[in-house]
Amino acid sequence: MPTKRHKAASRPPKPSSLKPAAEPQALAEIAPPARELVILSGLSGSGKLSALKAFEDLGYYAVDNLPIELVPRFGELVVQSVEITRAVLVVDAREGQGIERFPDTLRELQRTLKTTVVFLEASTPVLMRRFSETRRPHPVGRNEQVGRAIARERRMLAPLRKVADVIIDTSKFNVHELRAFIQDRFTGGHAGQSMLISSLSFGYKHGLPLEADLVFDVRFLPNPHFVPEFRPLTGQDERVAKYICKFAQTGEFLDKVTDLLLFLLPHYIHEGKSYLTVAYGCTGGQHRSVMIAEEVAHRLEKSGYRVKVEHRDMPR
Repeated sequence: MPTKRHKAASRPPKPSSLKPAAEPQALAEIAPPARELVILSGLSGSGKLSALKAFEDLGYYAVDNLPIELVPRFGELVVQSVEITRAVLVVDAREGQGIERFPDTLRELQRTLKTTVVFLEASTPVLMRRFSETRRPHPVGRNEQVGRAIARERRMLAPLRKVADVIIDTSKFNVHELRAFIQDRFTGGHAGQSMLISSLSFGYKHGLPLEADLVFDVRFLPNPHFVPEFRPLTGQDERVAKYICKFAQTGEFLDKVTDLLLFLLPHYIHEGKSYLTVAYGCTGGQHRSVMIAEEVAHRLEKSGYRVKVEHRDMPR
């Protein structure tokens, strides 16, 4: 026997009781939540564990090292799950030759689920140093030289790196900076938050910084070294900074470099660059380059970028 509520529902509503505006609200209430899967991969020693923890802190359901054959099934579980809406899954060289099948698996996943591939890497010298510091064998080649194992792993993971949406070079990241990058990139932060910029000062007499992406020579600026009272000070001292800034070419240089960087940085970010080192060099790395590195960093921070300042050759 039908209930009273069913009987009421069977009667056509009165025109005055129709509320079209309520329909979109009702649809919004029953709309399924957005689903997302992140495939996290990369070289051994590049910081995958730290990145995985960062995703977990953001509320992602985290799974480490699932066989390629089970990845599509895991994607189905994310789509169907009531509780899991965002998940992160590590796929790396532990898969062995199975990694070659990943591009096909990815295409299958993307038919039904938003899937982002994040690939972590670092330079070979940095990876070798990390394995040396931890005294752990390389998982790809436990009985061979670390350098050879790293090269072999790069070749193994080439198919996965090729389909990556985000490639992060962690050579210059510490654990905290990597976690901050992941959090900024996957919480919809300001675009500038997806790159860490190093504003680096150095002295030409000590050699060029090999890690620099961009280098600006500021030796054309008047040198405070030749002012006796400034000689023992650095570019961080307010008096030295004021002295350098009183020359017209200093302000003009700062404006032009800032404009150039603000033009370049969005393009670097669009290409997936996660870390940029901008170096400023004077003769000894004590006065002019220090002041310029500090000031440009301040200007970029005001524009919403994350910047850390480093003074390679400044006297401590």
